[in-house]
Amino acid sequence: MSKVDWITKQPARIHCQGVRETVKQDRQEIVNYLLRLADKIDHRGLPILEEDWDVLIVLDGCRVDLLEQVSEEYYFLSSPIRSVRSLGSASMTWMNQNFSEDYIQKTRKTAYITGNPFSQRYLDKQTFALIDEVWRYGWDEEIGTVPARHITDRAIMTARNQNFDRLIIHYMQPHFPSIPSPLNSGMNLETFGESWSSVWERLRSGNIEKEAVWDSYLENLRYVLDDIELLLKNMNAERVVISADHGNALGEWGQYGHPANMPIGVLRDVPWVETTSQDEENYLPSYERKADSIDDTEVKSRLEDLGYM
Repeated sequence: MSKVDWITKQPARIHCQGVRETVKQDRQEIVNYLLRLADKIDHRGLPILEEDWDVLIVLDGCRVDLLEQVSEEYYFLSSPIRSVRSLGSASMTWMNQNFSEDYIQKTRKTAYITGNPFSQRYLDKQTFALIDEVWRYGWDEEIGTVPARHITDRAIMTARNQNFDRLIIHYMQPHFPSIPSPLNSGMNLETFGESWSSVWERLRSGNIEKEAVWDSYLENLRYVLDDIELLLKNMNAERVVISADHGNALGEWGQYGHPANMPIGVLRDVPWVETTSQDEENYLPSYERKADSIDDTEVKSRLEDLGYM
């Protein structure tokens, strides 16, 4: 919007929403502009492929303090939870930065199991040893995301039956929608797949309490960590890292969710936990890979379920 357009529209905005709300919005726009400008200058971040690991488990949208809150509940979180700087504040920028042409020699030896639909846009199948896009055939329309168990099964099968230098396992949780603790009452098939954007918009507008969002977010993290515990007991790997692509904002700097190109700490600082795994062979995965059969319209629909469109 040009300065002339902005000045021309001010009287109508003030008439519709009042002076206070108009000033509040304009201040936030200035903050957003300065943050995005800072993001263009600040190139700090940890390229994950330059680190030493055999298996990288990605928790989509997991804050450092969220993981710290449950660290005593899971044996594999007993080592110190480091905070590292992500290369992006959203999945698309994280993928774009970490899997660029600079890392082709490493990605060619890496398998990627993912529940995140952005893999279609930002990952090149020709440059990975394997990309298993579980979201293409394992999407649950009722809940509007990929259940953790689908990712776990595919990861265990891949680790047991194939031999890759590295394996990335990208769960969609704790990203909303929260499977164990949905944030709307009277759940049914039409409302059960509530998108995460509605959660953040409701929080922004004051229609839901921050504590309720946090509790739902936390339960979704426990849900996926329960599956990761199963994974770690059914896969051999000497060096396993549990991390995240980005965090989430709950009002910090006026931000909600995980907008792209935002350099604030709650979005760019992610957990980094090192552990090991040993296959006790006490679980037999059953979820088989299926033929990809979705078109661009369905991809768009699944991104909408996650609040990206």
